[in-house]
Amino acid sequence: MKTRLTDKDGEVRELTDADVKRMRPMSEVLPVNLQRTIGQRGKQHAPTKVKTSIRLSQEVVEHFKAEGEGWQRRIDQALKQYIREHGHS
Repeated sequence: MKTRLTDKDGEVRELTDADVKRMRPMSEVLPVNLQRTIGQRGKQHAPTKVKTSIRLSQEVVEHFKAEGEGWQRRIDQALKQYIREHGHS
């Protein structure tokens, strides 16, 4: 028996073991041209950000993650605000 994976609002329900067993590899269900684009970012013609690694306190990370998706962007915005308020030394 096939059960819908989403409710009337489009929210995905928790997957069951039966759902997982029915899954098939992407190569069996998607055209090749679409397979190549899944999980890949487009070319950045003019990168605006620098990839870095930074250690933050658990308190800071939890605070920004609690506000939901986009938490890294919000940390970036908070740091930009700090620069505006304290100037470039």
